[in-house]
Amino acid sequence: MRNPESAKGAATTVRSVDRAISVLELLAKEGEAGITDIAAELGVHKSTASRLMSALESRQLVEKLGKRGKYAIGFGVVRLAGAAMGRLDLATLGNQACRSLAESLGETVNIAVADGGVAINISQAFGSASVTARNRTGRRTPLHATSSGKVLLAYMPEQQRVPLLHGRLERYTPSTTVLPDELLAELGRVRKAGYASSFEELELGMHAVAVPVFGGEGQVIAAMSASGPSYRLSRERARQLVGPLTDAATALSARLGHFPR
Repeated sequence: MRNPESAKGAATTVRSVDRAISVLELLAKEGEAGITDIAAELGVHKSTASRLMSALESRQLVEKLGKRGKYAIGFGVVRLAGAAMGRLDLATLGNQACRSLAESLGETVNIAVADGGVAINISQAFGSASVTARNRTGRRTPLHATSSGKVLLAYMPEQQRVPLLHGRLERYTPSTTVLPDELLAELGRVRKAGYASSFEELELGMHAVAVPVFGGEGQVIAAMSASGPSYRLSRERARQLVGPLTDAATALSARLGHFPR
């Protein structure tokens, strides 16, 4: 028979671990917090919260900010994150996110990054409704004519974006935007709306919609898109996919260390 005291001790340990994780998530989101706020978040007495913070501080998972009595994430977390990210890079995590979303939406899902003035697909997955299973991982596509490319352009630092907008913008179809002023106005709408679309701008008969993926420093490091033939992925359906895409990109961003304020 299991010792009741042993079971009670195990439950207490699990509860302490859960509280510690809650504290780290709170500090990651808020940046810093005092004992009063931490105790309120955990629903415990301040003395309990203080003991927990002392234990975390001893492992360098949190640090006290001078004499203000507030705590922030410590460098111990950075070491743990570095070890994890050495194994879990954007492509690896992106593949998992793409497979899950493609299965849910039934469409082809891609993740692309900006490189040398173009977008490069680094992850791809096919949904049940995909009309082709052609692997486009590694494919280089123009920034101005794709939904992913427009997301990457929209959030790109101005000093990088300006030369690209005033370079030669090739027209791939009659719908491709090639005038810098028109494209700049569209990029402003992308930043405001949080997504970009491409309706037969790169290929006739193909539609796509994309949202940003954020890195740990809050910068956009990639774009996640869903694409399909225009007869199935209409403009209205493309807008309906923005929500699921955003949810998936937000989850991926969190795994990459991004916590929106």
